[in-house]
Amino acid sequence: MRDRFTDRLSNRLVVGILLGGLLLLTWSVVQPFVVPVVWAAILAYVTWPVLERIRRLFRGRRTLAAAAMTLLLAAAFVLPTLWLALLLRAEMANAYAAVAGVLAKGPYTLPDFVAGIPLLGSWLQEMLDELTRDPAGIRAKLAHLVESSAAESLKVIGGVGRNAAKLGFALITVFFLYRDGEKVLAQAQLVLHRFLGARVDPYLSAAGTMTQAVVWGLVATALAQGVVAGIGYWWFDVAAPVMMGAITAVVALIPFGTPFVWGGIGAWLIADGRLFDGIGLLLWGGFVVSWVDNLVRPLVISNATRIPFLLVMFGVLGGLAAFGLVGLFLGPVILAVVMAVWREWIEESARED
Repeated sequence: MRDRFTDRLSNRLVVGILLGGLLLLTWSVVQPFVVPVVWAAILAYVTWPVLERIRRLFRGRRTLAAAAMTLLLAAAFVLPTLWLALLLRAEMANAYAAVAGVLAKGPYTLPDFVAGIPLLGSWLQEMLDELTRDPAGIRAKLAHLVESSAAESLKVIGGVGRNAAKLGFALITVFFLYRDGEKVLAQAQLVLHRFLGARVDPYLSAAGTMTQAVVWGLVATALAQGVVAGIGYWWFDVAAPVMMGAITAVVALIPFGTPFVWGGIGAWLIADGRLFDGIGLLLWGGFVVSWVDNLVRPLVISNATRIPFLLVMFGVLGGLAAFGLVGLFLGPVILAVVMAVWREWIEESARED
């Protein structure tokens, strides 16, 4: 009896060691492709309702429908990026000329209500004096900055090339997920059921709901904030409004990040003597742009997932720090699964009591 137990234990130990080694080897092989696969899974899940409509148009031909949907997804990313790059190329030159012209005008004096703020007013005035003390030196510094930026362009191009490769792998992966996504999901559910049982279903449901909520809550809200802020920049005659709107949209992916953009631009306008435009932009940002961030985003995410927005914010910021850009979505999803486990334990304890 003891020999059988010893043999069974040794067999399991050998199988566990072999399985662990196989998993380590598998991870070393697929590690470069983990991020593109995660992006592909997120995109496929969020856009799946559109795929179902395309399948009906192609009368159930999965391969053709997957190819058409992948082309639409690629066009949705590539075409706006090219259009925005062309606009930014022209507006960056205008922004450089505007900044150089403003700084070269001469010394500035802050408005009395700003200069009268204790500590902050004197510090801002010292900063302005330092910036405008030597106009020729400012031009030289800006020219040097442009030259150094051009010298760093090779690194940027290399980064763009790597991101383009990741985008290519993500699109290839999303094509196969569009074609065989139901099979992949069914197999994953079978494996998870083998280890966790039927309790895995609410975990998967929580992960799916959170993924959709985060995509719409972060991406759609960020785009809306960029558009609304861009309208404000154009209305108050800010140099390069499209570029500033694009920067605002990117920063808006981080909760409560947009005030640093429109607030800085509004303060710049006030320092430039355009008091009406600066105060108007600050009011526009405070009452319109921030309204989109502080109201729409919590409503979309928290109401859809029944998870406190504070926890979602921690997931977004912590995921961004831990995993990079894809962590904006992974962080809240991980916390959503943890929240589902927590609620299940609470319910089980309540039933036992």
